[in-house]
Amino acid sequence: MSITMKVARYEASNVARSRWLLVYTLFFLAATESLLRFAGSGTKALLSLMSVVLFLVPLVTVVYGTVYLYSAREFTELLLAQPMKRGQLFAGLYLGLTVPLSLGLAAGLGLPFLFHGADDPAIRTTLTVLILAGTALTSVFTAFAFLIALRCEDRLRGLGAAIGLWLLFALVYDGLLLFLLAAFADYPLERPVLALILANPVDLARVILLLQFDISALMGYTGAVFQRFFGSAWGAGLAASALALWMLVPIALGFRAFARKDF
Repeated sequence: MSITMKVARYEASNVARSRWLLVYTLFFLAATESLLRFAGSGTKALLSLMSVVLFLVPLVTVVYGTVYLYSAREFTELLLAQPMKRGQLFAGLYLGLTVPLSLGLAAGLGLPFLFHGADDPAIRTTLTVLILAGTALTSVFTAFAFLIALRCEDRLRGLGAAIGLWLLFALVYDGLLLFLLAAFADYPLERPVLALILANPVDLARVILLLQFDISALMGYTGAVFQRFFGSAWGAGLAASALALWMLVPIALGFRAFARKDF
């Protein structure tokens, strides 16, 4: 554990010194501050921030993580020559990337609300859920970055795969889902749609956050289904379990690739 923490601290300090993390944090600071000043209410600002988080966090995480891991390949090979287990090194590298990105997101979203004084408990709860959802997406797409960097030797192909993965989860998947709903509108699709939502971490986080704003009525019959399912204790537990699974499975696949990789 001490080896893992040493590697994680070194990686975190290295990431913290990069301009990527500074720009990432400052962007969310500026966006949150601007929305709080011009949106008129904390709820409207959070609703706008939700779209920004769901769109930007997966993109920055998977692209930055992939580029960083390619750049750190020689350092990783040097550490592998030391008397340490690959599991300890992988855990340290993963935490060293995930923690700074998560803290940068939390600071960018939370500090403006703290400065303006978020006295409404509902706003504080929604902000907390937004930060937790962003942290979960950071964990998921950092693991995907490890998987891509380890599977693709060519950096250009790896970067293309990272962008393609983001496009699939953030844009293409929703288009296919809307096409399915339109093509089979005459059939009962509640259960298939719920299953498809659980199969996409971005969509899962989006539905959970939308229900925090209590605007499911604006989503029509589909919103009522989501409210009935995810609004229950069992549905909320399933959603949390699905997000946890989305974090664990890519991490497990990334560790397997790391353990078998011949550097």
